[in-house]
Amino acid sequence: MKARVHVYLKPSVLDPQGQTITTALNGFGYSAIRSVRQGKYFDVEFDESLDESAVREQLTKIAHDVLANPVIEEYSMELLG
Repeated sequence: MKARVHVYLKPSVLDPQGQTITTALNGFGYSAIRSVRQGKYFDVEFDESLDESAVREQLTKIAHDVLANPVIEEYSMELLG
């Protein structure tokens, strides 16, 4: 089973890279862009022997303990099949 974890900064955390991208896009003529927030994602593939419940349980722990910094980041997960 494959899954994807999206990791992004909490809304209260400044995002200088996103601000730079916003400024660049505005400079390229995309004046309707008001803000950009950057993030990252991880594709994780699990052994097919695990059921969906076990995958979700392990993925939640991995996302919280390893992939995201819970002090400044949030995450979401999706199963891809």
